[in-house]
Amino acid sequence: MSARKDLGVIPAVFPMPVLMIGTYDESGTVDVMNAAWGQICEMDRVLVCLSPEHKTTANIRSLKAFTVGIADLPHMKEADFFGIATGNRMKDKFARTGFTAVRSAFVNAPVVEEFPVTMECRLLEQVDTEHLKDVFVGQIVNVTAREEVLDSKGEIDAGKLQALIYDPFRKDYYVTGDRVGRAWGEGKPLMRSREE
Repeated sequence: MSARKDLGVIPAVFPMPVLMIGTYDESGTVDVMNAAWGQICEMDRVLVCLSPEHKTTANIRSLKAFTVGIADLPHMKEADFFGIATGNRMKDKFARTGFTAVRSAFVNAPVVEEFPVTMECRLLEQVDTEHLKDVFVGQIVNVTAREEVLDSKGEIDAGKLQALIYDPFRKDYYVTGDRVGRAWGEGKPLMRSREE
């Protein structure tokens, strides 16, 4: 076994998702930002941690709705751009990509057609404490997916998705790959005692 080295304080969670947070501003303009700090927190809940200065943060506070799209390999350039550019200073941020957004039928937020999977969310709670600021919990009221990422049963196929993964160590993107095992199955042999 190799030696270990202390690295200090870094956000050492891998993989991190590349999430596209979609909102409207008060004038109805589409705003999308790239956010890696988000996760499912219940079967019908998603949690995203944003900074107070983001336009998206103000939009969620105001309209109480947002969408969470999964960034994919074919749209990596645009997804990265949504993380570089700020809607506070660039008024045509979304338009620059040439992407298409449609209004969700379930919440007051945009669905970006190019991203393969989108969760449409109603704001349930905003968490602001001494140590946490602008943590938003959304209730997933619908998920929409492009047909090319579905399997023959109509379910999302992770292999077809080509979802981007963010590497916080070296600030690189990776893409989802091959299936290597079955959840709740690979560990079953360890359920038996070693004496058996």
